[in-house]
Amino acid sequence: MRCYSSARVLATLAYAANSVASIVTSRATDILQPLDIKTFHSLNRIGSPVVSPSQKLALFTTSYYDPTENKNTAYISCLDIYNGNITRLTENTLGTFVSNPLWFDEETIGFLKKGALYKQPLYGNTVPSEVFAPPIAISNVMYRASQDMLTFVASVFPNCTMDECVLVKQRNAMRTDSAMVFDNLWARHWNEWMTMEKPNVFAARLDRTGSKWSVGPETNIAAMLPHTSDPLTRWSVDDYTVSPAGDNMAFVVRPPSDNMTWATNVDIYLASTKHGSRPRLLTGQMNGTASAPTFSWDGRRLAWLQMETPGYESDINRIFIYTLATRKTVAVAYDWDLSPHNLMWSRDNKSLYTVTGSKGRSLIVQIDALTGHRRELTTTGSAASIRPIDDQSLLFVHSDTDKPADIHMLNTQSQAVQQLTNTNAQTLRSVHLSKAEDFWFTGAHGDKVHGWVVRPFGFNRRTTYPLALLMHGGPQQASTQSFSHSQWNPNMYASAGFVTVVINFHGSPGYGQNFTNSVRHKWGDYPYVDLMRGVDYVTSRMRFIDKTRMVALGGSFGGYMANWINGHTDKFCALVSHDGKFSTISGYYGTDEL
Repeated sequence: MRCYSSARVLATLAYAANSVASIVTSRATDILQPLDIKTFHSLNRIGSPVVSPSQKLALFTTSYYDPTENKNTAYISCLDIYNGNITRLTENTLGTFVSNPLWFDEETIGFLKKGALYKQPLYGNTVPSEVFAPPIAISNVMYRASQDMLTFVASVFPNCTMDECVLVKQRNAMRTDSAMVFDNLWARHWNEWMTMEKPNVFAARLDRTGSKWSVGPETNIAAMLPHTSDPLTRWSVDDYTVSPAGDNMAFVVRPPSDNMTWATNVDIYLASTKHGSRPRLLTGQMNGTASAPTFSWDGRRLAWLQMETPGYESDINRIFIYTLATRKTVAVAYDWDLSPHNLMWSRDNKSLYTVTGSKGRSLIVQIDALTGHRRELTTTGSAASIRPIDDQSLLFVHSDTDKPADIHMLNTQSQAVQQLTNTNAQTLRSVHLSKAEDFWFTGAHGDKVHGWVVRPFGFNRRTTYPLALLMHGGPQQASTQSFSHSQWNPNMYASAGFVTVVINFHGSPGYGQNFTNSVRHKWGDYPYVDLMRGVDYVTSRMRFIDKTRMVALGGSFGGYMANWINGHTDKFCALVSHDGKFSTISGYYGTDEL
């Protein structure tokens, strides 16, 4: 790396802040402003839609941060899916935070606020009323009207009810020491000690008689797992789902192990919510990570995602379907070379919808549940939170490099997309956001590698600009053409005057599993070659890039690569290593987990 004085480096970085004033702006940006940091952090963030029983309405949360007051706020709104009307339902006073919207019926909603469950009529200017004030915090609440049943997750100690756990905490608080004893290798996860208190899934009856509802005694569904009474087993429920009729539950659990630090075995159990039967293990023949269970709408089948390679966090997800009546499991679309992220059944129970990474985008794909035939339903940007409405339409959240996330409706037959919300329209009315421009080049091993460029605010081809190379983490993760609210949003750098370059080097998902696997034991090899060749490619073809003013920035593995670049080239004037390792050997001995 070139040895510049600190003044020279600071001057290079300061160019970003000062260059905007000297840019000869085009007509398209004459009346627009760049995205400044205060506006960026105050943008609204939209939650997943929650469809009503009639499939005509949808609840969603909107959250935002006020940088002046340093407070977060979240409120719930109701979207009329077919006429587009949006009504705010809960207060949006600064610092008020609600979550987990749900439907009790077509005219009554529920939500969590400060650890308690509330209900509120959909219509009229009524205040919410408390339904359930549990002694400990709950999350991931679901309601099934056919069973008058609430389900939720709460962290408890072994052999403890929720009330008893409060007493245990009180006794622990009176201890005169803070010593802990661990007999396995997972003693700490990031900033938390791995205590005996673990998430479990509960069910309780909801009595809706009269105006004041009541919640009956809770049942710990996970308590029937084998040896769960042993404090050393440390079962942990990561996720769960309930059948539409409310009679069955599937939950994702991390089973106990002596080597939990690097074990990736995560299982799915099926249990009845009607009686205390022992949960049935569905994934006992596989030692990889299982995730995303989802019941068909008729409740007859359960689908989930399954990794099959033990100890490999970046293995491809396969789709498995279990038939409850026959107790048989089959794989679907096993020949697919892309890894799906989640699953949702179509309303007619004939196909599955999923989101998968594909060439820097997160696309919705429809999969025939019998044949495995696949059909891409979207082509641009990044999709998430699929919610079917009927046999031909679904809601989803969509964003792109130049568009924050909003709720859209997709016709699965015509593939027509309609935007239903525009939560940042007012804030971004006078702000310019640049689009991503794709490019491909020959990288390491002779493989084609994908990247994109985001041009600076007020771009003028006759002006030269500095370059910012953003390097993603992982390394078996991928950058996507989505709107990120983190420090790695390309438009923040483009707004500051940089030509911003993003490259999905070897190891990135979305380009086939072989491409993802190829980075194993090649951390300083293939990614480095890809990044250097990618930078050479864009600078040789985009003469408006000033090759003497280039910076590279990355977090996690991107930080590792910044450190690697520092010892292997002098292309860059400055490097930013955010949480990047210098030594993988010392990292292995010092890590909390795989």
